[in-house]
Amino acid sequence: MRVRGMAVGVAALLTVAACGGSDDDTAGGGSAEVTVWMYPVIPDQDASIAFWDQVEADFEAENEDIDLTIEQQPWEGKDEKIATAIASGQGPDLVLLTPDQTLQYQVSGGLKPLDGAVEDDRDAYLPSALDVVTFEDELYGVPIYHTSTTTAYNTTVLEAAGITEPPATWDDVLAAAPALAANGVSVLDYSGSPETTLNLTFYPLLWQAGGTIFTEDGSDVAFDGPEGLAALQFLLDLQAAGGLPADAATKTNLVDGGPLTTGATAMTYAITLPDIEIMRTSLGAENVAVGAPLIGEEQVSFGIPGVLALTSITDDEDAAYEVASYIAGPDVSAALNAEAGTFPARTDVDAPTGDDALTPLSDALQYARPGEVQPTSRQVMAVLSAQLQAALQGSKSPEDALADAAAEARDLIARGG
Repeated sequence: MRVRGMAVGVAALLTVAACGGSDDDTAGGGSAEVTVWMYPVIPDQDASIAFWDQVEADFEAENEDIDLTIEQQPWEGKDEKIATAIASGQGPDLVLLTPDQTLQYQVSGGLKPLDGAVEDDRDAYLPSALDVVTFEDELYGVPIYHTSTTTAYNTTVLEAAGITEPPATWDDVLAAAPALAANGVSVLDYSGSPETTLNLTFYPLLWQAGGTIFTEDGSDVAFDGPEGLAALQFLLDLQAAGGLPADAATKTNLVDGGPLTTGATAMTYAITLPDIEIMRTSLGAENVAVGAPLIGEEQVSFGIPGVLALTSITDDEDAAYEVASYIAGPDVSAALNAEAGTFPARTDVDAPTGDDALTPLSDALQYARPGEVQPTSRQVMAVLSAQLQAALQGSKSPEDALADAAAEARDLIARGG
């Protein structure tokens, strides 16, 4: 999901779009046409198709003057496809983005403000979910759900190692590593593949160490400070004690078939409800416990709103506002959360119920950070990811890995991506 230099590339290509436009030209009257690109928020493909087909049909039944098309898109190649679509002027009117992607496209001129979609119920949204996609005092994304991550444990392998209380702090994790390793089990799952977003791997640990990727004003990086070193050293200490999977430097975060489901790893610290369900299916629900976010110097987890953003190529902003407002409305929001295992980004929608894991995941929202929202976030992530992998593979010291990543990142910031 990372794209090097995307902000620059899109900005250079947007002049193409300025000369063209969407095929959905409604200037001559008739029904407005709005296309939405939606992604697998609902993991089950058949359920996802059925859900969004129903949303489309229900919306059109209430809005006969708008022809809505919700196109299902894969996560793979998302950024490249969106950038190309916007640049060609033939993309969607609305697209599902994360906050850092939203800023990146806003900076490159690929988005239009969306304040008109929330003018009647702005107070119904979580302020934090709006603030993170508000740039230059304008709203560039309408939240339709909120993710949450927390810890999950294989209690069987913990108990077999004589560990009766699931590790809740960094110190607990380090202390548990030797006993588990003696049984051939790593204590903590970690995915070092550059294909895996650091939002679910290194960033939560950095935040728990009290650090950030960027300085407060975004003019420089901060991950090469003592907090970043502490987070990376925590991983390396675990690795030395047999506390990480043997392939931690190269593995992805796919849970199904991974060490969390085979009993080879005891716990994870950034898991969502769908992956908890995969653990339960593999290990037995009675053998999986869900806890609070892990504690280092601070207690922090990762969680973001998924937002609908309005692309710069749309021809009918009012129709797009209607669609965004409908999908983000309380009825669709409640149904989406129930299907996807996500949480409402609105205060007038109750969190889903019916699963014991929902309570700790809901509680974890108070500790959730939405990632690092800066114009060069994705490019800096790619640079840092490669250097972290080098440290885990033993080809660089933690100090050198962070210093080299910082040097590359500062060059990116100076060049604007």
